[in-house]
Amino acid sequence: MFFVALALAALVAGSLVYCVLIAAAAWQYRAVRPAKPSGPIPISVLKPLHGVDDGLDENLRSFFEQDYPAFEMLFAVREAGDPAVGLVERLCGEYPAVPSRLLVTGEPPYPNAKVYSLDLMRAQARHSLLVMSDSDIRVTRGMLWTLAAEFQDPRLGMATCPYRGVPGRSFWSTLEAIGLNTEFLGGVLVARMLEGMKFALGPTIAARREVLDQIGGFDTLKDYLAEDFVIGQRAAEAGWGVILSSYVIEHRIGGQPFRANLRHRIRWCRSTRRSRPWGYVGQVFTNPLPLALLLWAAWPAWWPLAGAALLLRAAAAWATAGTVLHDPLTARLWWLVPVQDLAGFAVWIAGFFGNTILWRGRKYRLLADGRFELARR
Repeated sequence: MFFVALALAALVAGSLVYCVLIAAAAWQYRAVRPAKPSGPIPISVLKPLHGVDDGLDENLRSFFEQDYPAFEMLFAVREAGDPAVGLVERLCGEYPAVPSRLLVTGEPPYPNAKVYSLDLMRAQARHSLLVMSDSDIRVTRGMLWTLAAEFQDPRLGMATCPYRGVPGRSFWSTLEAIGLNTEFLGGVLVARMLEGMKFALGPTIAARREVLDQIGGFDTLKDYLAEDFVIGQRAAEAGWGVILSSYVIEHRIGGQPFRANLRHRIRWCRSTRRSRPWGYVGQVFTNPLPLALLLWAAWPAWWPLAGAALLLRAAAAWATAGTVLHDPLTARLWWLVPVQDLAGFAVWIAGFFGNTILWRGRKYRLLADGRFELARR
């Protein structure tokens, strides 16, 4: 038992170092602010849609209401009968001053339907700066001005926005949002500090058209589930600057019940494991509280180390949710952070098993290199 406790103590010590790194990385991120923009850069906003998510009207409306003089909106649905079509047509009518178009793509010829929609919208977009944003994202009126300011740097090829999780009326979605705001962002910030941004985050990515052309376009991403990670990685490998934007978006994750939320989280974990195998293993250090409890159970005399893990975990959570995201959810429900840590640890372990996912009602098989394919029955 002593050697088990020793191994756990080593993992807890690594987690303590990781918590310190999160605090330092959050401070470094907050120290960077873009210069004031010299003028508007024409922007095309690309929105792939599938059905009507909770809050979709408000999410899309927040983009139509941008306080920005030079942008257009493009939407894509798979079929003309998609429930989102009527909503988009109504919003386009309410905001006639914003150039907007709706594309019906038909069935995608490859697994990643989102990539197919983005590729068709890119071909129709009029501008060279593209903002690709999911349907569950909500923003404030100044979002495009912030991105325009960042893209004044000609060396910048891609910017990806950090996000604050906002749950619907579900306990399980609330736990997920707390995990996003107190744990997930910490890993992003530490990676940014230690090696720079060599990946992107899927909910909202801004990129120059020439960058997408240089890395082979969306056609090279069509078979990857985590196309956001791959697109950022390839932009960095091509020599372009990739940054974590100073603009924080809201990720409206809905109010899924337990089983749907669990499937969603396991899908995300399995995708991460395929995209970054060693990085996924290293996520053990992002879970100080479960490790500390195991250490305490295995060797109670080492309780001070477990106590230190609890305190530093709280400090790291405050650094991300409090100082970076300004998250009112975590401030109000801080006592759920330990609950989420235990739930997240269990989901992380589950992510090591299985190679299939359910996405948009279809079953896919994940391949070892991060690609995926429709599962054969």
